[in-house]
Amino acid sequence: MDTRESPANHSLEIQLGAAKVPRYATSISGDTLEMIERPQGGISAVLVDGQRSGRSARIISNIVARKAISLLGEGVRDGAAVRATHDYLRTHRGGQVSAELQMVSVDLVTQTLVISRNARCPSYIWSDGTLDVLVNDSEPIGIYDNTKPSIVELPLAPWVYVVSCTDGLGEAFETGQRSDLPTALNQLLAARPTAQDLADSLLSSALERQDGRPHDDVSVLVVAVLPNSPPNRVRRLSARFPVPPQTHV
Repeated sequence: MDTRESPANHSLEIQLGAAKVPRYATSISGDTLEMIERPQGGISAVLVDGQRSGRSARIISNIVARKAISLLGEGVRDGAAVRATHDYLRTHRGGQVSAELQMVSVDLVTQTLVISRNARCPSYIWSDGTLDVLVNDSEPIGIYDNTKPSIVELPLAPWVYVVSCTDGLGEAFETGQRSDLPTALNQLLAARPTAQDLADSLLSSALERQDGRPHDDVSVLVVAVLPNSPPNRVRRLSARFPVPPQTHV
């Protein structure tokens, strides 16, 4: 891993947390999440929701995520990587298949958080105790020519959280025409949790609201900028996922 530090972020820690589950009675999620370290420092996470559900959606989301990650790994900037990924999917599938693509990057060159979105599902930014909702500002990739991402860039600062999710999470928090998700987020963020704790809590609440039977694939990605005090240079990455029992035919 790149161990370079700059005075602007030596007292900060970047945390990424994720939690995901497939739709009830479906063994394969149509969502794909990938992460990569940026060549010049930092990290990017790509969350993709493929059209439809199950295996066909997983194939699409894998194609999109792998393309975006490969471009980021080559040093392509976020906006250009999203546009190129759109062009690739549109060409590869003849404009007949769409995907919702969300990318959250920590760029140590610019000392910023970069949120790039081509999704109908809202994303959330929590900073200084205020929750901002990013919604209705972008379209899925793969269908229309000249589709562009919506991009928001924020300076790195302590106690900033970015929450990106697929539409299964929002559906779980819908009450009539109202979404209870912003209220739930504000309540959880008041305790200033770790990124993984927040992702786990949101997924757990979603499952509870749907009696453990999610109506759609649910994926939650949290990127948090937290104080790193005392300064610690150790980097950690972990993953946990269940292995389904093998079925013999």
